[in-house]
Amino acid sequence: MTPIHIPRWLRAPSPGWSTSADVIVVGSGIAGLTAALRLRARGATVLLVTKTLLTEGSTAWAQGGIAAALADDDSPGDHLHDTLVAGVGLCDIPAVTALVHEGPTRVRELVTLGAEFDRGSDGAISLTREGGHHRDRILHAGGDATGKEISRALIEALHRVTDDPGIEIIEHALVVDLLQDAGGRVCGATIHVIGEGQIDGVGAAQARAVVLATGGLGQIYSSTTNPPVATGDGMAIALRAGAVMADMEFVQFHPTVLFLGDDSTGQQPLISEAVRGEGAFLVDVDGVRFMQGVHPMADLAPRDVVSRAIVRQMAATGSDHVFLDARHLGAEFLERRFPSIVASCREHGFDPATTLLPVAPAQHYASGGIRTDLVGRSSLDGLYACGECSCTGVHGANRLASNSLLEGLVFAHRIAEDIAERFAQGELPSVTATAAAPQSDGPDGSGIGEGRMRDTVLLRSVHRKAIQRAMTSGSGVVRSASSLESTASALATLAAEADGDEGGPKSWETTNLLHLGQLLTQVAALREETRGGHVRSDFVDRDDAHFLGHVRAVRAADGILATSFHPTAPQDLS
Repeated sequence: MTPIHIPRWLRAPSPGWSTSADVIVVGSGIAGLTAALRLRARGATVLLVTKTLLTEGSTAWAQGGIAAALADDDSPGDHLHDTLVAGVGLCDIPAVTALVHEGPTRVRELVTLGAEFDRGSDGAISLTREGGHHRDRILHAGGDATGKEISRALIEALHRVTDDPGIEIIEHALVVDLLQDAGGRVCGATIHVIGEGQIDGVGAAQARAVVLATGGLGQIYSSTTNPPVATGDGMAIALRAGAVMADMEFVQFHPTVLFLGDDSTGQQPLISEAVRGEGAFLVDVDGVRFMQGVHPMADLAPRDVVSRAIVRQMAATGSDHVFLDARHLGAEFLERRFPSIVASCREHGFDPATTLLPVAPAQHYASGGIRTDLVGRSSLDGLYACGECSCTGVHGANRLASNSLLEGLVFAHRIAEDIAERFAQGELPSVTATAAAPQSDGPDGSGIGEGRMRDTVLLRSVHRKAIQRAMTSGSGVVRSASSLESTASALATLAAEADGDEGGPKSWETTNLLHLGQLLTQVAALREETRGGHVRSDFVDRDDAHFLGHVRAVRAADGILATSFHPTAPQDLS
């Protein structure tokens, strides 16, 4: 493929205001809220930036639950095994070990904080099962509103400290780019805040460390379960700043998203895996069950297995969907266990208690992202990442159901502890950014001249649908060399037009999607095999001999996207 140039900056006005804190936390899902609360508890001043409202992050949309080995017949070792199997050889074992061993403690802390999980008649927390799990270890709340309840508990805890001058919350704010000092250390960010009916402009926020917890990139595709705010902002700003990205080709497509027709785009209604965990099953348009024989766990196989099986069955039957049959579970059970899902289905004209539900795969989760170590540090000093925008190594090639909330919880806590310890040791002192005004010609003393000014880009927001169409058709559920080449060509054409002067959040979001689409497409073309969430029609088998490892990418000093392959050792799952 043609070399890809990633500009350092988005075109934006020079900062007109400034603020500072010890740590900037970007994002208000489980990862961002946990990091902010824990950092403040450890004495750091925190600036929490969220794109819309605190309540509108991706966490609130999580239906299935949060996984933790709490049952007497379960163990962290069993949870680790199931996670490694789902990750298809590419999970980082130390990261998964941290997840499964620390997870139960972090979940119990959520309960202490006020999260109310569903309980049985004996008063004990109810545990259920989802695809890829061999034990009942999924906690849920409100039946199918787990993320909403966790988000509520964390936000209420945050509100209890809003009078604390050590924590500031800025809503309706989009981080445009990261600020760095002369040595490349991340020391803040430029932030655009939208006021009441008018644009208040861009400001510069200085900090000793920045934590990105911005969620996923679902809006890069035409259909996704992600909310509209999921435009990959954190990943894109880290990429432009020179952070190492990893495993971007592994995009999880949820197998059971309510199919509303080919014309339906944007966020689509999710039918949680937990519905199959309670006994629902898949049938094709002829009413034939097709998961038996595909995998020992049949309808509860890992998501990538189920999605591929659905795609194959749709092709074999000439249909654009299959069906989920939950009728035998009965209206009373469905309404009690899955009230939100039942209500959503009925709003769209489907009653799961009496009718088959048309479903098809849609983008759901990005397993790759900003590469981090076991305490959330990126390759750039001062920059941390957690949650879906990060790549901790926990998910490998395919995320195990309900591990995402747990990852955000565990690694946000680890990040807060690491930052607090570094502060206590005198590390990460305050420094001055060399580029607080990337679009300036330099007379204000910012040191930014015409050379830097040319290394900016902005794509008009009207091109977003073109990006989504190109990504869906060529870098979507099933890929091939020719489809990826077509996508790369389409995105290159759009990139050549990226000199518009429209400005504002919609253009910045669209440009972020462009950069991530180019990155994802390039690394997907390099991986000539099928593994986890990466499915190639021209390389249908897993190939450990050549592709047991991770593809990493980084924006080099000249702006060219550089990729590299890093082999990993085989995992013994016996």
